[in-house]
Amino acid sequence: MAPTKMPPLRMCAGCGARKPKRELVRVVRTPDGDVRLDMTGKAPGRGAYLCRDSACLAKAVKARRLERAFSAEVPKEVFESLAKEMEALDR
Repeated sequence: MAPTKMPPLRMCAGCGARKPKRELVRVVRTPDGDVRLDMTGKAPGRGAYLCRDSACLAKAVKARRLERAFSAEVPKEVFESLAKEMEALDR
């Protein structure tokens, strides 16, 4: 009998918890430089993962973990739009 395959694990940029990829939301920096949520997990660009919780986004912003993951400065307006999208997920 073949062994069961483990789902890929990713680390949340906010809280640092390791969870299956499907339980997290991908934040992507596109080749154009835009930063947005990627609900499909397949958008082209550099990605970072967050729990589906606005508190994890707040932790990632405070510790500048998304900027470190993308190796680029992320404007404040982008964080505000990410927070609005994340609040919609919380509902």
